[in-house]
Amino acid sequence: MADRDVAVLVGSLRKDSLNRKTARALAELAPGNLKLDIVEIGDLPLYNQDLDTETPPPKWQTFRDRIRRADAVLFVTPEYNRSVPGALKNAIDVGSRPYATSAWNKKPAAVVSVSPGAIGGFGANHHLRQSLVFLNMPAMQQPEAYIGGAEKLFDASGKLTVEPTRDFLRKFLQAFAAWIETTAPK
Repeated sequence: MADRDVAVLVGSLRKDSLNRKTARALAELAPGNLKLDIVEIGDLPLYNQDLDTETPPPKWQTFRDRIRRADAVLFVTPEYNRSVPGALKNAIDVGSRPYATSAWNKKPAAVVSVSPGAIGGFGANHHLRQSLVFLNMPAMQQPEAYIGGAEKLFDASGKLTVEPTRDFLRKFLQAFAAWIETTAPK
């Protein structure tokens, strides 16, 4: 299998968020053929079609170009009001425009939802999947990743210390690597 560039979008903007810690753990646990890179979304201007001219805001263009270069996308998100955070939705909108030029098109995707709650961001995970269908992103179906009780998984330095969770995430990433090989445009 070839090395694959995976853009990782973290839905939470907090620098010490459980989702950011999980994204870092995923990058550490990734098999050698996956290179996970967190793509920052917090400084993207809100999407406004009036600004989407031949010279869109530079941060939009940089973001779109980065997503286009990626072989796949991994979303790591909390749940806000049974959905995804606004910053993540904005990033999705920025990458999907202008119409018919979506940077997301045909990018294999996977979703990890992380929460201190018991159901691990189930609502956000599934709501995000609805958008992925429209964006023409083949989303990995199994294994599903809802990480609940996440505040108990990390030590004071932010390192994932619970071995069963580390094992699960390794298996998740191995499945994602296979999914990318199966679904990525040739």
